[in-house]
Amino acid sequence: MKKLKIKTGDTVRIIAGDHKGTEGKVMRVNLEKNKAIVEGANMVSKHEKPSAKNPQGGIVKKEALIHISNLALIDGKSGDTTRVGYEMRDGKKVRVSKKSKEVI
Repeated sequence: MKKLKIKTGDTVRIIAGDHKGTEGKVMRVNLEKNKAIVEGANMVSKHEKPSAKNPQGGIVKKEALIHISNLALIDGKSGDTTRVGYEMRDGKKVRVSKKSKEVI
């Protein structure tokens, strides 16, 4: 299984594609496809049939998957994009921002 450096709950910026520059929180990550859903970004219109959950049916706006390579993690300290590294601190492996060297 491949390990991704972007996880659920991280704040990211989209760095490529139609929604370039949009920031949001990662809601879900799909490991098999190497894609993630970012809150409020990459909105698509989907036609849905009436159901018990949605009795009206019609056109629904929802977030679509974005490839992980098009996302960059936002550093909490500076607010700029950063890469992610791993270090051993106090005997535990932790994610570290490459710019600020702080634990994410």
